Amino acid sequence: MSYGVIGGADGPTSIFLAGKIGFHWINIFGLIFVVLLLIPNIIYAMKFRNQTNKCPNKAMNILEQIGRYASMFFMVFNIGIAESGFSSVGAFLLYGIGNALLTLLYWVVWMLYFYKQDSKKALTLAVLPACIFVLSGITSGHVLLVISGVIFAVGHIYVTSTALPK
Repeated sequence: MSYGVIGGADGPTSIFLAGKIGFHWINIFGLIFVVLLLIPNIIYAMKFRNQTNKCPNKAMNILEQIGRYASMFFMVFNIGIAESGFSSVGAFLLYGIGNALLTLLYWVVWMLYFYKQDSKKALTLAVLPACIFVLSGITSGHVLLVISGVIFAVGHIYVTSTALPK
């Protein structure tokens, strides 16, 4: 009978869960998800260079940016504050599979949005990255990522909704 190294996990997963992979302060999976979230945004920004932020509420604009950059930072860097790591192999799998599915859905909605822009797609594009940040924080036991993800969700959904045609 063969037993896994940690909690019945196979070798590579056990090594990851034990924190022995690569640099301890960089989450390579988080970096990949952040890059995948940024690619369609960069393409959009290049295609629509003259687009301006239509939200008049400066506080919500600032809140959105704080949440955005803090979430991306905490997705990529492990700073050792309010982090407990994946509690189980199931949490790690939920992190990976859940984020992969949410990212795939994000890309599909972006493709549809490039084809025809509407408010439903715009709001979906506001909600999905926040879901990725919050799911990542919950599954990885990263409290600051959950908090920054919620802050981003509130700010981004508000800012997006104020820019929608009335």
